Amino acid sequence: MTEGVLEMQERKLVAEKEIEINIYDIDAMGIVSNIVYVKWFEDLRTAFINKHITYSEMMKNNISPILMRTEADYKVPLNIHDKPIGRCWLVKVSKLKWELEFEIATKTKVHCTGYQKGGFYDVVEEKVVPTPKELLEI
Repeated sequence: MTEGVLEMQERKLVAEKEIEINIYDIDAMGIVSNIVYVKWFEDLRTAFINKHITYSEMMKNNISPILMRTEADYKVPLNIHDKPIGRCWLVKVSKLKWELEFEIATKTKVHCTGYQKGGFYDVVEEKVVPTPKELLEI
């Protein structure tokens, strides 16, 4: 095991929620716009973090999550009639970074998968800071 890194034996499901497709999520072709999937990743990441430490608590400590990388692999388009579920897995967490994987799927298809790497940032000191202990203890 790398020092300071929690190596997960397997990824851990940390957030799952039904997603509502709104009319403003649809592009001119009648399918969900690619950027909307990234917004859903953000919603899932926020749901996960809020289970352990709220944004209000973070702001009291002058910290905020930051993104260092986001990837999205678009598989099959969604349309307004679909009922997707979003899932978020914690893949790795260390003193300074975390990694998440995402899936947007319906009952029969995976429509998009994704990956994010990030950390936490002190908004007053303007520097990367250690991952809150609440997330290291998952």
